[in-house]
Amino acid sequence: MSVDNVRLSQPAKDRLVYLKRTTGITQWNVLCRWALVMSLKDPSTPLVKDIVTDSNVEMTWKTFAGQHGDVYLALLKQRCVTVGEEPSDENVARMLTVHLHRGIGYLGADKEMATVEGMVGAALVA
Repeated sequence: MSVDNVRLSQPAKDRLVYLKRTTGITQWNVLCRWALVMSLKDPSTPLVKDIVTDSNVEMTWKTFAGQHGDVYLALLKQRCVTVGEEPSDENVARMLTVHLHRGIGYLGADKEMATVEGMVGAALVA
């Protein structure tokens, strides 16, 4: 296992608080999973590399990933390989942090994403 805990920055927490209110999705981990997948779907490299995970939102990998932890881990390792990085524990953890935060930015920046229907619609677009 390469990731033990998932932590968020204060700006990411603030966006998720907004999304919890507007979507009705009350669990941090569910919104974070959506955010991760939305970011990994984008083939570009996230611009932000150094993220300060200074909020009080923290969850274990098991809570974050649920029963599909192996799938999320494989996606993160594959992204490491795709960008030419060794899928080491450190690189996978960093990949998770930058993609999770970029994805939260995507979800929080688009008014369409403020609803469950908008999130599902965005996920279905190729």
